[in-house]
Amino acid sequence: MDPCTLPTAERPFRLAEFDNLFAAAVRRVETLGPAHARLHLSGPAGLEATVRDLTARETECCSFFAFTITTDGDDLTLDVRVPDRYAEILAALVARAVPA
Repeated sequence: MDPCTLPTAERPFRLAEFDNLFAAAVRRVETLGPAHARLHLSGPAGLEATVRDLTARETECCSFFAFTITTDGDDLTLDVRVPDRYAEILAALVARAVPA
């Protein structure tokens, strides 16, 4: 069974949304375990709303993701957790998020 219900044709667009967010806002990535990562972001006004919208839509189709967003001024922390059986999916997402 596919863990994601997002239609296949829409997946490249969602991936591009994450890539754009990561390129614009990720400052540091911490892998806290195989099923938990923390992304530190900062960016333009509206960043929190963008992250909340994207993670809410992702949770709708991939319910195994648990996103927690905390803010400190202009900085935002995004904790991403998955069940252990989806650790490879989290690892792939983290690999895309690591700043160049």
